[in-house]
Amino acid sequence: MSKQIVLLCSLDTKPKEAEYLRDCIDALGATSIVINIGYGRPAKAKRTISAAEVAAAASSDIVDVRSMKDTGAASTIMMQGAIICVQKLLQEGRCDGIVSFGGASNTTLATGVMKTVPAGIPKLVVSSAAGIPAYAASYFGSRDITIMHSVVDMSGLNKLTRVFLKQGAGAICGMANASSVPVSPDASQRLVAVSSFRFSETCSQAVMRELEDRGYAVIPFHAQGVGENAMENLIAQRLFVGIVDVVPAGLSEQLLGGNRAARPERLEAAGQVGIPQVISTSGFDMISCGPLERRDSGDRLWSERQLAKRAYTVPDRFRVEVRTTADEVAEIGRLVARKLNMARGPVRVVVPTLGWSSLSIHDADLYDPESDSAFIPALRENLAPGIQVDEVKRALNTKSFGRLLARHLDEMIQEHGEKGPAE
Repeated sequence: MSKQIVLLCSLDTKPKEAEYLRDCIDALGATSIVINIGYGRPAKAKRTISAAEVAAAASSDIVDVRSMKDTGAASTIMMQGAIICVQKLLQEGRCDGIVSFGGASNTTLATGVMKTVPAGIPKLVVSSAAGIPAYAASYFGSRDITIMHSVVDMSGLNKLTRVFLKQGAGAICGMANASSVPVSPDASQRLVAVSSFRFSETCSQAVMRELEDRGYAVIPFHAQGVGENAMENLIAQRLFVGIVDVVPAGLSEQLLGGNRAARPERLEAAGQVGIPQVISTSGFDMISCGPLERRDSGDRLWSERQLAKRAYTVPDRFRVEVRTTADEVAEIGRLVARKLNMARGPVRVVVPTLGWSSLSIHDADLYDPESDSAFIPALRENLAPGIQVDEVKRALNTKSFGRLLARHLDEMIQEHGEKGPAE
């Protein structure tokens, strides 16, 4: 059976370009299914889910959508409808890949739809806006969306746009032929997620080795915000039987305004699906606020939190790590408690008392045990009964501490019968 490629496009503004891309996809042996996300004048094309059907999926009428003066609201309706249409195609086994093209508006709408498609289903946007620094990261964020920079405006059919559209067809068909299966739990492998960054590397590596020795397949995630969001996405997809969250600091970075901020829902996915989770504290000892030039430029974060008056270290020209205060650490503890209280599965918090990273051990630049000590009381005061909290007289970034975290997770998984995510 040929691969089925969903084409998100605005037939009201780019009908010829959409037809050309559809024909290129068909010529490669795949079958295209067009979803018209344009809400301008009516348009028709073969194998098309019309704009009226898209609006209706979002419980709206296309006539009303077309009359809206607020284009943002109209786009949101069409995005919501397209999401529902794509999910239906996925359930029917009729989406082996999804592709779109255009400028900033169409790319924003299309990638909003693509972000709801499971990891492993190929997703491609041919976009003239791919190179805009302020937009680019928001288009794909923590999702497996491929962006192809068209360089020229994808308007009209000419020598260049034909080349890029044809290449886009080849790319999405090639990806679909290589693999078009959603990433899903594998009974033959017990997948475990582990968060890590440079200042906890020794610990995280020890966690991974210990878990691998115990028969788990370990998937590491870089705790720099985007990596943590990706981890949360995949946890929500029910891929993992457990997590060792060595570096949950995307949460504190989001709270305090640091560079490595994850989304506000950080530290919630594992609890929602009910898998065992072991949580530690690496990264709560610092705010990432580089480059250093921000210190002298009136930067809001630096001025509001008076970062220049604190201890800090500069690992490289892009990164500056400033020490968190006792008040901030206590605030983090309260937030962690609120997040973990929502968990449907087992949780264990393990707090090392001799430093939370390689930067905050004795004699290191961010060493401040008094500030660290504010975490446990704030956590305990707000934590629900039944959630275990251990204080361990070790430094976090050590092999022994990493092995301890891994053993705890293994015990929790064994105790709960490897049930996996709660239904």
